[in-house]
Amino acid sequence: MLLQNKQVAVIGGGMGGLTLARLLQIKNIDIKVYERDVNKEVRVQGSPLDLHEDSGLKAIIKADLLDEFYANVRQNASKARIVSKDFELLFDEHAVQEKKIPKASTTARNSLDAISKPRPEIDRSELRNILLNSLLSETIVWNSQFDFMEKENTGWRLHFKNGSTAFADLVIAADGANSKVRPYISTEKPIYSGITLIEGTIYNAKENAPNLFEFSKGGKVLAFGNEQTLMYGSKGDGSLMFLLSSKIPERWILEGNLDFKNKEAVFEWFKKVYKDWNLQWDELFTANELHFIPRPQYYFPVNQFWKTQNNVTMIGDAAHRMPPFAGKGANLALFDALELADFLTSNQFNDLKTAISAFERRMLERASKATKETLENSEQLHAEEALERLVLIFQKNIQN
Repeated sequence: MLLQNKQVAVIGGGMGGLTLARLLQIKNIDIKVYERDVNKEVRVQGSPLDLHEDSGLKAIIKADLLDEFYANVRQNASKARIVSKDFELLFDEHAVQEKKIPKASTTARNSLDAISKPRPEIDRSELRNILLNSLLSETIVWNSQFDFMEKENTGWRLHFKNGSTAFADLVIAADGANSKVRPYISTEKPIYSGITLIEGTIYNAKENAPNLFEFSKGGKVLAFGNEQTLMYGSKGDGSLMFLLSSKIPERWILEGNLDFKNKEAVFEWFKKVYKDWNLQWDELFTANELHFIPRPQYYFPVNQFWKTQNNVTMIGDAAHRMPPFAGKGANLALFDALELADFLTSNQFNDLKTAISAFERRMLERASKATKETLENSEQLHAEEALERLVLIFQKNIQN
């Protein structure tokens, strides 16, 4: 076996890194996951994940965690209600009812179909706990934020910001879109997509945003208007997460001086930028226990390439960062973990470099296709006719 008597280090304890650790441990590989969080109790940010049969679910099945996954799926989380910026309900997947709207003057593209297809959704925190509980004790090395690494013999000496170090024969970067390991592999720089997301989370939403919480019916609400989007949904912990998505100059975050810890300032910005939106949306910004995170959306070039090394590689957003408008990111990360674990533990390759090269080639092909799709979706979701297009696609899927 290629990894026999070798120490593997995964940098980052997100979904991709934990899935990879699980799959390698099944094969009795010596693996450590170095995670910057201080412990497993840290709140998990982000929206629920919908896992796809051809990617994310395949990894869960291979990890022998399908029963645990379905035991924690939220049944209504994938159901959508589509509304206009004026809060007019145009499609309700909970009731499976249709409402006529003016016919779109252009035909919806097939790439938007994926947004309307129901898939099992699970909260990130629940999937994370499932993966953590599947690992051997001491696999996760908490409070280990990666600082830098240097070559040592045929492997790497890892240095962490807490002052500790560790040796690894093979390093796998799973540390997300702003990966600190990626520069050791590739010099490709991300490209700004033209879209910035403002992520908001309201804790104890039933009390702090009762009207919008009830309106979601435990699922998600998608709103469009003025080439802008507003999407939100409830989570199993009682919180509500929303995303504001609009075309914003790249330098806006740095030069705009908007304090995202000041909800009044963010609310003022919203009223200015989303000026024609219904007053019912204001509840998102007047709620208590409210937190914001700005997320400018970048992607790596669709033709990116790097020279394979025999002792370091990367998976997930570290390798193929892209906007979330096709629901591909987490699914690709899990499938990366599945395929890399298979290539590293099977007998089909003679050496690590050949195995890693084969994995990276296939991964980049998948990533290129997914990036093109998500950029197409991004353009359509922020187009003047986004609302009409998406409703037509949902209606078509219900009819079929």
